[in-house]
Amino acid sequence: MLDTTDYTPRLRSFYRDTVREALHQEFGYKNAMQIPRLDKIVLNIGAGTEAVKDSKKAKSAADDLTKIAGQKAVVTKAKKSIAGFRVREGMPLGAKVTLRGDRMYEFLDRMITIAMPRIRDFRGVSGKAFDGGGNYAMGIKEHIVFPEINFDQVDEVWGMDIIICTTAKTDAEAKAMLKQFNMPFTS
Repeated sequence: MLDTTDYTPRLRSFYRDTVREALHQEFGYKNAMQIPRLDKIVLNIGAGTEAVKDSKKAKSAADDLTKIAGQKAVVTKAKKSIAGFRVREGMPLGAKVTLRGDRMYEFLDRMITIAMPRIRDFRGVSGKAFDGGGNYAMGIKEHIVFPEINFDQVDEVWGMDIIICTTAKTDAEAKAMLKQFNMPFTS
């Protein structure tokens, strides 16, 4: 049996050793608990109209999201019936997963160092997609940029929402922290 009790993700160690001190210097916090940290990362795939036509598409999206996250994804279901879209209440429409702790740091590391450089015509991510409370949201058009997905076995290419939630009070603090993690902001 492999002993993983002393394993710490590379990005978590980097945060503890380097990023915390840099943020403390930049913003002059009086207390170490004021220094912002990552809270969670939420991944979402909305299967949309494909899921309405074929209910297996939502399960396929959940399976792909499970491979990407390394944690079981939850199938999301419609809350209301909408006749115009042919959606009934309880119909599976997509999948989501919330990452915390070591898995969160591992995912962020893989996303920044491996997946983002594989995006076609990639020039960085917008630095304006913060919500005013220190959380960052972005979208990826193709989930196949993640190395866990075998391109030959994919039946559908999904778009993906990624929300990075932090404990930062302002967008400037959150952006400074993500810049320390080498997030490729354009502005």
